[in-house]
Amino acid sequence: MSMARTRPPRPPVAYKWVALSNTTLGILMAAINGTILIISLPAIFRGIHVDPLVKGQTSLLLWVMLSFNVATTILLVTFGRISDTLGRVRLYNLGFLIFTVGSILCFLTPGTGLAGEWELIVSRFVQGIGGAFLFANSAAILTDAFPSDERGLALGLNQVAGIGGAVIGLVLGGLLSAVDWRLVFLVNVPIGIAGTVWAYVALKEQATTREQSQVDVWGNLTFGIGLLALLVGLTYGIIPYGSAPMGWGSPLVRAALVGGAALIALFLWVERRVADPLFHLDLFGNRAFAAGNLSGFLASVARGGLQFMMIIWLQGIWLPLHGVSYVHTPLAAGIDTLPQMAGFLIAGPVSGRLSDRFGARWFGFAGMMVSALGFFLLTTLGADFAYWAFALDIFLVGVGMGLFASPNSAAIMSSVPPRFRGVASGMRSTFQNGGMMMSMGIFFTIVITAMALNLPPALTRGLSGFGLPAALVHGLAKLPPTATLFAALLGYNPMAHLLPGPVRAHLPPSRAATLLGERFFPHLIASPFMGALRIVFVFSMAMSVVAAIASLLRGRHFIWDEGTEPASPRIAPAGPVRLEPANSHADPRP
Repeated sequence: MSMARTRPPRPPVAYKWVALSNTTLGILMAAINGTILIISLPAIFRGIHVDPLVKGQTSLLLWVMLSFNVATTILLVTFGRISDTLGRVRLYNLGFLIFTVGSILCFLTPGTGLAGEWELIVSRFVQGIGGAFLFANSAAILTDAFPSDERGLALGLNQVAGIGGAVIGLVLGGLLSAVDWRLVFLVNVPIGIAGTVWAYVALKEQATTREQSQVDVWGNLTFGIGLLALLVGLTYGIIPYGSAPMGWGSPLVRAALVGGAALIALFLWVERRVADPLFHLDLFGNRAFAAGNLSGFLASVARGGLQFMMIIWLQGIWLPLHGVSYVHTPLAAGIDTLPQMAGFLIAGPVSGRLSDRFGARWFGFAGMMVSALGFFLLTTLGADFAYWAFALDIFLVGVGMGLFASPNSAAIMSSVPPRFRGVASGMRSTFQNGGMMMSMGIFFTIVITAMALNLPPALTRGLSGFGLPAALVHGLAKLPPTATLFAALLGYNPMAHLLPGPVRAHLPPSRAATLLGERFFPHLIASPFMGALRIVFVFSMAMSVVAAIASLLRGRHFIWDEGTEPASPRIAPAGPVRLEPANSHADPRP
């Protein structure tokens, strides 16, 4: 296999800030896209004339929310590998363009009802393809542009944009969705156009390129299809199946999980035997790379579903108990979670800069232990808590994640040869996104399983004194908890959906006012939900501690010596080859 290799000259000092500002714009756009959708979902479904809580709509509701993440996750490694071959800047630019096109398609959604939902899901998938190009290359471009002793700072500042974008998305979602749901997607278009033009003009390829490369067809197929199957299984696993509150017993879910795991195992077998693999598994022989990805995955499992749980807690219980109408709970819940973002915002750049000097090992450990403390404190709160205590607890979680994130990312990216940075960035993001999807599956499984046991008797007791038909009370008590959770997530009054219209019309005004008021249903579900939520927080605390231990396994501060990179990237299919050159250097500090 012949390779033509070129290494561009070292960029001027000012270029690193150009790279940082442009990749920051991409992260900002993606972060806005994430939070603006959560806040705007009720307006979007009203706009396409769909009630997402009726029977048969749950799976489509999830796909509208998750199609972007699914598309991004399954394509990250493949796009990172392609970028290592064809050039990171070129495909990063393409990502900006595709994301912008996807945003325009979301804005133009012509259909309503079921057709409108599917059009929106497909358009969000297109956005996710663009996002995969952006995420697979942004960290690699920064690593190419910044010297090793400044990468933590650069990635920390990059992540500040992610937090800032999340805050902007919350506010914009509340404002724009009140005017027109289509504006929620249109807001991305000016940023996308500006980023596309600026990336094309200002970014220059700094990476080693390989002009000829064999395509690892079987590696791409087994990894992409296997990961997609796992994500499909996790998604449908939290949806009711038959009379069961969840879908883990569904033949589709079981086949997807088993088949996906088998394909990932086959992918690992294939990668050891092809001449030019999609991903060089020997990179995991580097302890800094392996431990960094392991701890990053565990951290994502610990926190991935946290935002959804906190929004359900706030929108479904705490805010209504404090007199906030269901219509206004999505925006209020977003604002109430800002302390977590503030903690991340404060700790991220500081830890990134210090880790450039001292390494990521102890920052990663300390960050995850601080997060574990925050999760423990959350277990002590009741359903109707004092806000200052809640704000302090989630602030600690945010500080911990900020202490961990940028040092860990910098350590991963600095531990690989320059020619593998694109695929390494893709693998890093795949572990993070996959961990977040798994976290959502685990969190919802814990909550729905616990509520399936405790919610029916609570509903029966709470509704029996209002003169409702016994058959109706019995039927409502048997409903799966998923509808209740999604109603809270969307900012809907659950009782308005649970009680049939004719029944509501025949209730005495005083009873109807009580049943449909803001405080009745939160009081009804508070005890079952909080019991389940505490289990979730204990799980997150345990995962954070394990992630802290994994961070210690990375060893001393390791930075790849770029001046000694081997001339040939070929790895013999007969067996592993040690990738570390002899004079890759490590900080002697333990």
